[in-house]
Amino acid sequence: MKKRTIEMKMMKMYMVAFMVFAFAKAAIAQSNQASKLLDEVAAKYNGYENVMFTYKGNLKNTKANFDTDLQGEAKLSGNKYNATYNGTTYMFDGKKLYTINREDEQVTVATQNNDGSEMINPSNIMTFYQKGYTKELDIVQNMNGRKIQYVKLKPIKSGSDYKSILLGIDANTKHIYNTIITERSGTVITFTLKSFKTNQPLPKSSFIFDPSQYKGWDIEEMN
Repeated sequence: MKKRTIEMKMMKMYMVAFMVFAFAKAAIAQSNQASKLLDEVAAKYNGYENVMFTYKGNLKNTKANFDTDLQGEAKLSGNKYNATYNGTTYMFDGKKLYTINREDEQVTVATQNNDGSEMINPSNIMTFYQKGYTKELDIVQNMNGRKIQYVKLKPIKSGSDYKSILLGIDANTKHIYNTIITERSGTVITFTLKSFKTNQPLPKSSFIFDPSQYKGWDIEEMN
């Protein structure tokens, strides 16, 4: 009887060990598949000379009692960008960020440094997921006839403002379709692309600030 009890305990331990191993193996396989898909998305984007897109979105925090819709457009080329968000333009020429507030007729100029953080901004919106996150495949949804594969990202850094990010990828085009960001504060930010164009004939002035266009405005150098 004692021998049988020992054998049963050993069998249970073996089954637990087997299940842990199987789960870990499945998790690694999921992570590898997610990483492979995201590598394909990044390679597709990096192959373009430039991209232009329009988007709609929403910021919502139930506890803070706000729910705001937003929309905008952006032009990106390398690490340069010209993005408009609810009437304010953000222009980055590769060194300096110009924030152009038309309502207040004010421009602030700041040097933007790559501090290695995982924070999402217009310069890395198409590639931010490559570093600083764990990755795993999530659900698949049919969105207007398009197969959207979601990848769940979690920041590796414990102090990140982000709790998790769901990145929706068009399985056919390998383009990002939408992004759902859940912050630790409880705010949920959703972006969905409305249009997406590549390799357009953009004038060089798209990413160059011309102060002569803002005569009489308050132009302030932050650093």
